[in-house]
Amino acid sequence: MGSIVTWIDSASGTATEGPLAGMTIGVKDNVDVAGVPTTCASRFFSDRIASAHAEVVRRLLTAGAQITAKLNMAEFAVGVTSQNSAAGPVRNPWDPTRVPGGSSGGSGVAVAAGLVDAALGTDTGGSVRLPASACGITGLRPTWGSISNTGVFPVSDAFDTVGPMARSVTEVARLFDVLRAAPAASPRPARRIGLPSVFITDDVDAAISDAVEAAARQLEKLGYEMVPVDIPGAAHAQDIVYTLLYSDLAALHRDRVRSSPELFHPDTLARVSLGLSISDFEKKAAIAGKAEFRRGLSALLTNVDAVLTPTMPIDVPPIAGGDDVIARSRRLGQFSYPWSLHEGPTLALPVGFHPHSGMPIGAQLTAAAHHESLLFGIGEEFQRTTNWHTRIPPLHVTRPLPRVSNALNRVLRSTERS
Repeated sequence: MGSIVTWIDSASGTATEGPLAGMTIGVKDNVDVAGVPTTCASRFFSDRIASAHAEVVRRLLTAGAQITAKLNMAEFAVGVTSQNSAAGPVRNPWDPTRVPGGSSGGSGVAVAAGLVDAALGTDTGGSVRLPASACGITGLRPTWGSISNTGVFPVSDAFDTVGPMARSVTEVARLFDVLRAAPAASPRPARRIGLPSVFITDDVDAAISDAVEAAARQLEKLGYEMVPVDIPGAAHAQDIVYTLLYSDLAALHRDRVRSSPELFHPDTLARVSLGLSISDFEKKAAIAGKAEFRRGLSALLTNVDAVLTPTMPIDVPPIAGGDDVIARSRRLGQFSYPWSLHEGPTLALPVGFHPHSGMPIGAQLTAAAHHESLLFGIGEEFQRTTNWHTRIPPLHVTRPLPRVSNALNRVLRSTERS
């Protein structure tokens, strides 16, 4: 696999008609497509060929979509920058010296760069939402359990979900309608949107705070009431997710760490190893903290219909330099990890561009479980009156042809030698 994409010449079982007929879709390389490698961007799985389609792939094909590519990612979906891949690092099409977010970095890049119409990512702690934000597209972390994970290599069963990614909310909604296994809740109109002060502080890049506040003003113009709110337990949410997630990661990869640690990318090994020392007591405390967070959020979501927050607290960072992998992971995931504790959906969408770097800025809308349609309604109204989601990056193609993608890969890789 190149630094972004492996092209699939054809996928058997594609319907000629359906709600997604003609749509080209790439899937993250931890999602099985029959007869095609699923490497999880790891040397451990370099020869692994999927014997059957993942359930999400089967649904897409039945709906008429064309599965045209497998997309690069952070190794084993562990990482927020997509630089720790056996296939090579993924570069951001807005600026190849910057990260594309992760772990679904290839999915975010492929959509933003026009290589595919839409893509599937997976989201455990923000792995759909962070690339959507960094690449200037739209992505959904759906209600946990509403989309099948059958045929998808796991990170943590307690948090994993497949998530659709596309340029617009409308396209994401079309994909979700095909992918969802759980029934939708009765639709209800949204009127009140919470804006937590904890997310708009000195700890947040001022340009990002400004962009999210501008989005809030636009939503007010559209008739939504913006309500100041507090998120109960927000200060501890990221630590709770880390404890549970890394405990599961350690259990999943313990034998690989013991037998062949050299096969991991060093950044992956550093993160997987974090879970080896987590005690049963710490895990039990985190499980109790998760339940408490959900109770508080459930009460909040009876007062407001959705909550608006930034997706990332800082500008899209450069690949080179910066903090160590653990510190960078915590910083970039500061606002995405808390919403992974919530069982309901979070929609990430572009709300502006950084005035200094020119990089995309994203925001998140979160609602109660099974109320994706409520988020889609808000998001579609916002995108009808803004054009952030229509902007295209400098590295963009008009047709997803392999020869064009290879040229793009050469451009993106060229910065590695500079």
